[in-house]
Amino acid sequence: MDAVIRTVGLTKTFRHPLFPWLVRARAVRDLSIEVLRGEVFALLGPNGSGKSTTIKLVLGLLRPTSGEARVFGEAPQSLRVKRRIGYLPEESWLYPYLTPDEVLDYFGRLFGIARAERRRRIDALLDLVGLTRQRRRAIGEFSKGMQRRVALAQCLINSPDLIFLDEPTSGLDAIGIAEVKDLIRRLRALGKTVVLSSHRMADVEDVCDRLTILYGGRSRVSGPIQELVEADNLRQITAALDDDTVQAILDLIHERAGAEREVVVAPARERLESFFLRVVNDARREQAETSGAEDSKVAGLDFLTDGRSE
Repeated sequence: MDAVIRTVGLTKTFRHPLFPWLVRARAVRDLSIEVLRGEVFALLGPNGSGKSTTIKLVLGLLRPTSGEARVFGEAPQSLRVKRRIGYLPEESWLYPYLTPDEVLDYFGRLFGIARAERRRRIDALLDLVGLTRQRRRAIGEFSKGMQRRVALAQCLINSPDLIFLDEPTSGLDAIGIAEVKDLIRRLRALGKTVVLSSHRMADVEDVCDRLTILYGGRSRVSGPIQELVEADNLRQITAALDDDTVQAILDLIHERAGAEREVVVAPARERLESFFLRVVNDARREQAETSGAEDSKVAGLDFLTDGRSE
């Protein structure tokens, strides 16, 4: 499959604006990843691990300190590339006095979409995010979840081939979360490529094909989710068994339960959340450098009870 995104040695260091020899943060370090056409790819990591910086580098909103990123084989700053991209940022910055109808029309005009086609897309997108009846209400009156729906529709107005979703289910209720996951699956079925950044492990596990886990700006692990969560070091039975013994157990199960029962022997799997925590905790034990949040500590919190103890 074609690589829609390819980064090679991508590095971003933030320096003090007045004293450039002072390093404030090494946000991304020597990152090399590929995102394939038509897949849903997840960027995971704790706060400050470099996820948002990576996305901004690939979008061309930041320039790398070293290394490079290529999108559709071109530099991210290319206008041809930007026309093929949809971006849902973590925070939905929308004009509060505009209506959903006006917001989508405004962004459609920025992309040069003809009026008739604009109206057709706006109607379809408002139906998609469940806001057709609210299309003429001011966005400032909306809940965070409703504003998130408007922002999701806005990032699809140009029918992008590559879609970045940064915490797409933030602020949504259970129904909204299910609808967003269904939308991501539909986008993949349409041949779109989706890059998803999320803290909700269950969402990632439900819709994504491959992932990279970042810590301290570096890739700690990368690959297909199903392979990564196959826990080869775990066993349903406490002893390691050879093929003949496994077959003997299967024969016994068929004998006791009936031959019509289907029995599947497969590698044990762990939930993506526990796999993610294991990778991050390994990085912390190795004392890997990070500009983000570190392991929490409970010592020194006596001040929280000052004046309240009996």
